[in-house]
Amino acid sequence: MSKIDYDAIIVGSGPNGLAAAITLQQQGLTVLLIEGKDTVGGGLRTAELTLPGFKHDVCSAIHPMAVASPFFASLPLAAQGLEFIKPRVAAAHPFDGGTAAALFGSVEQTAERLGKDEEAYKNLIGPLVKDWEKLVADILSPFKWPEHPLLMAKFGLSALQSAERVANKFSTKEAKGLWAGMTAHSIQPLSNLTTGAIGMVLSAVGHVHGWPVPKGGSASVANALLNYFISLGGTVQTNFIVKTLAELPSAKVTLLDVTPKQLLEIAGSQFSWLYKKQLQNYRYGMGVFKIDWALSNPVPFIADECRKAGTVHLGNTFKEIAAGEKASSAGIHAEKPFVLLAQPSVFDASRAPEGKHTAWAYCHVPNGSRKDMTAAIEQQVERFAPGFKEVILSRHTMNTVQVEAYNPNYIGGDINGGIIDLTQLYTRPAMRLSPYRTSAKGVYICSSSTPPGGGVHGMCGYHAARQALTDIFNINIPHKPIS
Repeated sequence: MSKIDYDAIIVGSGPNGLAAAITLQQQGLTVLLIEGKDTVGGGLRTAELTLPGFKHDVCSAIHPMAVASPFFASLPLAAQGLEFIKPRVAAAHPFDGGTAAALFGSVEQTAERLGKDEEAYKNLIGPLVKDWEKLVADILSPFKWPEHPLLMAKFGLSALQSAERVANKFSTKEAKGLWAGMTAHSIQPLSNLTTGAIGMVLSAVGHVHGWPVPKGGSASVANALLNYFISLGGTVQTNFIVKTLAELPSAKVTLLDVTPKQLLEIAGSQFSWLYKKQLQNYRYGMGVFKIDWALSNPVPFIADECRKAGTVHLGNTFKEIAAGEKASSAGIHAEKPFVLLAQPSVFDASRAPEGKHTAWAYCHVPNGSRKDMTAAIEQQVERFAPGFKEVILSRHTMNTVQVEAYNPNYIGGDINGGIIDLTQLYTRPAMRLSPYRTSAKGVYICSSSTPPGGGVHGMCGYHAARQALTDIFNINIPHKPIS
C-alpha cells in the first residue's frame, strides 16, 4: 500500500478553511493547509491599498458573526493576539434631513428611539436576543432537528418571511429604514423569502455582542487562527494554486474551501453525473463594487449617531433601498445604490497615520459588472456627510471582476458564495443528506457555499470537518463547539 502523506488536506485558507483545519488538527490528525496566495486569510486580509500607513481591509471589515461564532468562541484567540474593538454604536442609518436611526447595545435603547414602533421592534428582536445562546448553534448549522424546536419554530415564523413583509409591522421611516439596512446584507431583493432572517440575526448579534472591528485590521483574525493551528502542529503551504486533486499529496480526506464553480474545475472528473449537474445549477447572487479611502479627517456625517458607529448604512428609506436592490438583482445599476460603509479608524488608531483616517464601502451591482460606481457611492456618502469629498486623500476601487480576481471564491463579485435565498438556504450547494459531502469518497466542500452561508464565522468549515471526522475517522465531536 502506498504511503499516505497526510490524514487531511485543506485547500483554501479563508475563515472556513482555517476552521476546518483547526477542527481536524484538534483531533490529533496530520493536517496540511494549502493557500494560493503568499499569506492566508481569504476575505480576511489587510493591506496599504491607497497611501503608506493607511491599512485597509481588502474584503471584509466588520465582524459581528466572528464574535457570535460558537467555534471562534471555543478557541483561545485572544492569546494569539486577537483583539476586537466595539464601537459605541453598532450601526447607524441616516435619513435625508440629518436624522438617523441606530442599532445600539440593547434592544430597549434601540427601540425607544423608534417612536411609535418601539413595541413592534421589541416584539420582533427581543425574543431572539433573550434566547440567543440557546439558538445560535442551530442558526449557524446545517438543517437538522434543532436542540430547541419550539424556540426555533418561533424564530422561523418571522425569519422565513421577506424583509418587505416584516417591514409592514413598522409605521415609522426610522424603524423601516433601520430594518432595510439590516436586511440588505442578504444581497438579494428584499421581497425574497428568508431575507427577514438576515435582518433578525444581525440585529440580535448587535445587541448581544456588538458589531466589532478587529484591532489592526481583518488580517489579525486570520493570523490568530493560523497561529493557533500551527501551535497545534498543523502545516501550512502558501503560493500553491490547486488546479486538480492530482496535484495534491496523498491524504485520507480532502476539504475544499471553494465554491461550486471551482469545485467542478478541481475535482469534477471524480463526481457523479447527478452531483455535477447540481453544482452546475448552483446560483450566484449580486456582486459588489468596493472603495477604500484614505482620508484627512473622519467622514463628516451630519447625524451624531453616524459619527459614533462602526458601520453606516446609506440608502435613506426602506422604499429607496428595496428599489435599488431589486434593480441590481435584475441587472440594472441603481442610480442611488444602497451603500455599506465602515469607518474602523475612528475606533482603531492603528489603521492610519496620526490624525488621518480610513473608510471602506461597497454597493451591490449586477453579478459580473464592470461599471465604475465610484461617483454613485461617493455621492451617497456626500448626501449624508456634506464635505466628504473634500477630505478624500486617495482611493482604491475594485469592480466585481477585480474582486473575483483577488479572491476566486467571489464569483462575479458575489461575496456570499452564492445567493442565500429560500431554495439555497439549506440545500447549498446541492440537495444531499450532508451538504458537505461530495459524491467522491473522501472529498468534502467546506466553503460559504455550504450552510450556514456567508460571513466570518468559520461554522461551514467546522461542520464540514465534523462530517469528515465521522465518515472517515469514526470520530464524533459535538454539534456545538465546547469553549
